[in-house]
Amino acid sequence: MDSTKNKDQSHSKQATITGKDETKIPVRGEQKSKTKKQSTSSKSGSSSKAKPVKKTSKASPGIVQKKRGRPKKVELNGISDIRRAFHKNEEPLYFISATNFNLLGADEWIKGFRFITYIECFDGQHPNVFSPKNEIPHDDFEGIEDINNYLLQHPEVQDYIKTRSVDGRAGKAMFLMFNEETERLAEKLGLEIMFPKAEMRTFLDNKVNTNRIAEKAGVACVPYVLSKVKNYDHLCEVSKHLGNELVIQTPFGDSGHTTFFISNEEEYLEYADEIEDESEVKIMKRIRCRGTAIEACVTRHGTIVAPLMTELVGFKQLTPYEGGWCGNEIYPDAFTPELRQKAVDYTQLFGNQLREEGYKGYFELDFLIDQDNGEIYLGELNPRVTGASSITNHAVFALADAPLFVFHILEWMNIDYALDVEKLNKRWSNQQNIDSWSQLIVKHTADTIEYVTESAKSGIWKMYDTGHIQFDRMDTHRRAVQNENEAFFMRIAKNGDYLYEGADMGILVTRGRMMTDDFKLNDRAKSWIKAIRSKFSSVIVEDKRKPNLSGSLTK
Repeated sequence: MDSTKNKDQSHSKQATITGKDETKIPVRGEQKSKTKKQSTSSKSGSSSKAKPVKKTSKASPGIVQKKRGRPKKVELNGISDIRRAFHKNEEPLYFISATNFNLLGADEWIKGFRFITYIECFDGQHPNVFSPKNEIPHDDFEGIEDINNYLLQHPEVQDYIKTRSVDGRAGKAMFLMFNEETERLAEKLGLEIMFPKAEMRTFLDNKVNTNRIAEKAGVACVPYVLSKVKNYDHLCEVSKHLGNELVIQTPFGDSGHTTFFISNEEEYLEYADEIEDESEVKIMKRIRCRGTAIEACVTRHGTIVAPLMTELVGFKQLTPYEGGWCGNEIYPDAFTPELRQKAVDYTQLFGNQLREEGYKGYFELDFLIDQDNGEIYLGELNPRVTGASSITNHAVFALADAPLFVFHILEWMNIDYALDVEKLNKRWSNQQNIDSWSQLIVKHTADTIEYVTESAKSGIWKMYDTGHIQFDRMDTHRRAVQNENEAFFMRIAKNGDYLYEGADMGILVTRGRMMTDDFKLNDRAKSWIKAIRSKFSSVIVEDKRKPNLSGSLTK
């Protein structure tokens, strides 16, 4: 792959639901308002005399930690205290989104954690998922923000939040995507959003701004220029130092919709209106690359970095988009030690710069590995949990300490804590602490509108030597997969839904690898994709228009 790196009410619950920005740049020859800066727990005042420390709760006696000769009271000292605190948590906590995919399993780590979802993926069998049963009138959904705003206005959701309030506190919530209207609705319900303001997230989500932040952080990007493009001649003029083969990205967009590969005027004219409508675009040199992903969390003690993962990009068996993200792998020795370390170093630099910008919490970076010179470049930033989060948070390194989302939530819990981030990152970079997992995002790839008459159930499926699969048992957790002959499937499209080009059918997660060493689908992956698709039946419908729903609901 060559690169640097929607609908009427009756079927609006479909669409891509992973939430990971799916813009990946294919490699040639294959598919493919500023907030106040966070202070650290050791921040001291102007007086040389130690200030009295507030008493902590009886359940958390507090530990005195010294730094710069000044005592500092912390309630939680290290991983074991942090884990215990979340197992005893009394604050109502929520993940509100189209599905619970991105934070799957969070309820097992945190007492009082619940999912509020629009799509019911588990047929009511997940004990901690709440989905309103009755549809209320709403405008067509044009993004996941609209879905979340719909949920916050739904009487059933409002009643559910009210009944779970503690001492009049509604609690705190995470959203995959949200906007200023979401913030207004959440405040009205008394919910605190556990993410920086929507204004900041929008600023950081802008692919043009990502490069500017990378420059300040000292993180290498694919050779590029940021510019307004007036016409093809102007493009050639501003990008002449990048060569003839270019990749152009508009500030926002995903699923390959707003990434354009330009090598001549004819290709440019096909997308000229979209490119010229923007006040500024990112113009990159096209390189032969492999896509990777890495997730991290900006905390008051530093940036925690998870291991680097491979990405599945542009496979026609999974996605209709040439540059569309369609899965991940994590396994030991996926990269050379030098590449892994450089990715970790870059991620820490970027995370530390994000903190300077006023951001804290979870984020993901896509890195591009140049196949010609072995260099690693920043592709893009997702300032949120993503579709890769399920892989990150269920690997052995996370289970041995705590999932990355625990540290994100901790930053919003108004609790003083001590944590040695350097030691944690060292443990997580140890290849012995990484087991092998893969996930496939299965989309409807045909350019048709189809009505689903039968769908695969969520749970554990087993594959036999014939390539046939059979539903084995109900489970809500991917770690229930025992071996490579089993897979956890989380169904998105159910009976009565509509499929359209790019709509998610479901997510398949299994142990082991789904790609070969040269980044092609292996035979096992092809067998699972064919088998799970065979469990869906649908009929083509011609009188239904395509949805307005844009973006990704799971990545």
